[in-house]
Amino acid sequence: MKRRELLKMIAAATGTAFVGSNALAYTVLPMEDPKDSGFSQDEMAFFNEVGESIVPRTDTPGAKEANVGQTMAIMVADCYTPIQRKTFKDGIASIKSKAKSTYHKDFLLLTHEQRLALLSSLDEQANTHNKKMALAQSDEGLPVPHYFTLIKQLVLFSFFTSEVGATKVLRYVAIPGRYDGELPYKKGDKAWAT
Repeated sequence: MKRRELLKMIAAATGTAFVGSNALAYTVLPMEDPKDSGFSQDEMAFFNEVGESIVPRTDTPGAKEANVGQTMAIMVADCYTPIQRKTFKDGIASIKSKAKSTYHKDFLLLTHEQRLALLSSLDEQANTHNKKMALAQSDEGLPVPHYFTLIKQLVLFSFFTSEVGATKVLRYVAIPGRYDGELPYKKGDKAWAT
């Protein structure tokens, strides 16, 4: 799957353009050590847990195995504007708060079903917010998607661009061959990663 196709898929899945897409056009190399991102190991582990609820392990690896938390932390630190970083951080706090108020437990202590219900309700809120977002403007003059959209986009991007996601979930071809517009496709075949 090419980066452009991945960004289109993420936009379709979240209902808004991929935030931080400037990550794909680096003129300066991004940070290499996640410790420099300003997020702690515990926060990155929390991102992995949220990611695992979005991309769970099935017969293929899930978000935790791809360690999406580290990539998410780097992307937020390197590619997000200050208002987007604040929205992301406030969103993480909101997920923790909603888990406490709804289930009287920390998010990490919720069952898979409770996590899924909580994140599904946030996804619905995000879809409604993002539809209205086109009319609203942030302080920087750019619309800011719902915090759950930012989180979901980062999980999907981090997972499908990881080695695990690209080689064990997608069909990976390190050196693509010729174009074949009539390649046979059977229901259940994996998408391609190139």
